[in-house]
Amino acid sequence: MIRKLIVLFGLLGSIVSCGKQQVGDIKTYDGPITESDDVTTFISDSTRLKLIIKGKKHLTFTNGDSEYPQGVFLEFYDKDGGMTSTLKANRAFYSKKDDEYKVEEDVEVYNIKNKERLNSEELFWNPKKEEINTDKFVSITTPTQVIKGVGLTAKQDFSNYVIRKVTGIISVEDAVVQPAID
Repeated sequence: MIRKLIVLFGLLGSIVSCGKQQVGDIKTYDGPITESDDVTTFISDSTRLKLIIKGKKHLTFTNGDSEYPQGVFLEFYDKDGGMTSTLKANRAFYSKKDDEYKVEEDVEVYNIKNKERLNSEELFWNPKKEEINTDKFVSITTPTQVIKGVGLTAKQDFSNYVIRKVTGIISVEDAVVQPAID
């Protein structure tokens, strides 16, 4: 009889203690909801190709943000379907709230027509404005000079740009400017 009472109280104690868990003790998952490898995304408008985004790994999150933790390579196209410029970086983050990409670590933008290359450690790209900008150090290599400065605003095809604070210009004769290869 005593043995049965001890077992009964033990069971009642375990049932009551299970009901005392605090809601605040439960942690919500904030990691990626999808993870994809070797991703190529084609973005078009009215059947015209505007952009291709390639990444070795792509993560998406519940709030709509995404990340390319192993690098990203973008190809920009004009209205006639010709590639105008490329952008590559070792990491990229997309903020859905701001509709803006942040690319960082060994960033390069290359304008195919003008054979001009921009290098920086961080850029922001706004797809709606079709604009890139940074407050960081930049180096632009053209066929005739290397321009260094801090801060930049440019069209996404890198056909037009403004350096906020030029820190140096070096003339170069017959420099060969080539884009990074994906």
